[in-house]
Amino acid sequence: MYEPNAMARSGASTYARVGLETGVMSASPHQLITLLFNGVKTAISMARHHMLSGEIVAKGKAISKAINIIDNGLKTSFEAPAGDAAGAALVANLLALYDYIGQRLLLANLRNDPALLDEAERLLETVSSAWLEVDPQLSQPARQPANGPMSTRFSIGA
Repeated sequence: MYEPNAMARSGASTYARVGLETGVMSASPHQLITLLFNGVKTAISMARHHMLSGEIVAKGKAISKAINIIDNGLKTSFEAPAGDAAGAALVANLLALYDYIGQRLLLANLRNDPALLDEAERLLETVSSAWLEVDPQLSQPARQPANGPMSTRFSIGA
């Protein structure tokens, strides 16, 4: 049976997926990690919504998605050699924090406890905001055009 709404949803879903895939393909490594943080936050928000709505299966799927992004995205994003001892300690601390967040998410699922989702989200927000502060693109000075700042002016009637 023809359902125009189903086709529109399918088309919109495909369009959104292609847009995301295109964004991922052209993203810098820093932007990819930012996308992972955004994905975890979205999954936790969806888990909270499903938890409050009593949608147990959907809640479990959303929490599983958040844990998957942490375990297979954020935790695997570190390069093997962390540089000096301070870098190695930072990596070890972040990995331990990600493990803790994953445990909080599992408990939130088991106990149906939104406060545990809130805790996980706050911890991720702290790391995410620090990550945004070290964006290499923000630390680079703005480029001037080849002919200097005046070359960006337009001429009317030449």
